[in-house]
Amino acid sequence: MSQPRHCPAVLIAAPASGQGKTTITAALARLHRNLGRKVRVFKCGPDFLDPMILERASGAPVYQLDLWMIGADESRRLLWEAAADADLILIEGVMGLFDGTPSSADLARHFGVPVLAVIDGTAMAQTFGALALGLAHYQRDLPFAGVLANRVGSLRHAQLLEGSLTEGLRWYGGLSRERGIELPSRHLGLVQASELNDLDARLDAAAEALGASCDAALPPPVSFAAPTPQAVAQHLAGVRIGVARDEAFAFTYGANLELLRNLGAQLQFFSPLHDHELPAVDSLYLPGGYPELHHHALAANAPMLEAIRAHHQQGKPLLAECGGMLYLLDALTDVAGERAELLGLLPGEATMQKRLAALALQAVELPEGTLRGHTYHHSLTTTALEPIARGQSPNGGRGNEAVYRLGRLTASYVHFYFPSHPEAAAALLRP
Repeated sequence: MSQPRHCPAVLIAAPASGQGKTTITAALARLHRNLGRKVRVFKCGPDFLDPMILERASGAPVYQLDLWMIGADESRRLLWEAAADADLILIEGVMGLFDGTPSSADLARHFGVPVLAVIDGTAMAQTFGALALGLAHYQRDLPFAGVLANRVGSLRHAQLLEGSLTEGLRWYGGLSRERGIELPSRHLGLVQASELNDLDARLDAAAEALGASCDAALPPPVSFAAPTPQAVAQHLAGVRIGVARDEAFAFTYGANLELLRNLGAQLQFFSPLHDHELPAVDSLYLPGGYPELHHHALAANAPMLEAIRAHHQQGKPLLAECGGMLYLLDALTDVAGERAELLGLLPGEATMQKRLAALALQAVELPEGTLRGHTYHHSLTTTALEPIARGQSPNGGRGNEAVYRLGRLTASYVHFYFPSHPEAAAALLRP
């Protein structure tokens, strides 16, 4: 039986979304990395954009943790493996600390990881202390490390915020509201890391600013129990899977790709935007992304459209998620009303909305087995196709997403988390 591993760790949470958790987590990761420490960062809950930033900040892969979608056992394995050689583990929470079921607080409590609360100090003084006290004691059994202020206006402002803390709450410092530190966003969240030419400069500036207000001492170590060993069968031995990856399609869980490799698959990345032919593959995986920002360029790449159509006509597996599904439709219209005709493999059209159309965790009972994942999109799709299944949310949120199938083509708004059912994921992509 493997022994527990010990590693300093904190979970960075906040009272609500928009407080700057990702900026603070990235700043902490870069600060400790610049001090020569090996930092591993995890993201609580489903997200693709924050991990891109956090990977650049830490220099190491970023995986998701979640008691429902990923599961307690898989989350334990990921933390235990990271603790083998990391000097520090950072976990970025999701939404507000106690929001959702399960919440970031539930994850922190389950693994005994202390919470570092990030609070936006804008236009706030002594009330900062009241908010920090509430977060620390709302649930009495929650491990709590302390509090860190974001968007601090001045040294005097920081002193007021620190002075408002009571009952021994620890002050971890504050990050100023200087320009060049905050990370820009668009409709699905942060701008992708690859699109920010000055990202490393922003991260170093944030790390330096944060380091000036805190001592960068490591938190106490947390004990991470060893996982139960799980055998992974080679369900995809020798299968060549083409994975779309470019500016339009980049929303892939690192754990999904790792699982496919562990199942024996050979992954070959290609660009629907820039390449004019498919690599020699047996199956295609079209993940989500921002096809609505590139739909005219996608439509203009006729050789790639023909190659993917031929792949489908030959009866080869094709899995498309969210943005990947939009690419399969007859046409996609952006928020400005600009329409572009795309693959035409899935009858119907999608139109981008200015408001969120769906956000929910999803469990989908497919013929291959039940896969878990999530949905998050700003488009609405119309199609005459009848779905083979619909997702169900554990929180009763909007979603209940349809899954469509034509031959070996499977498409949905759902972003599947493959390790939730490895055999089902393999069956979707196995020739």
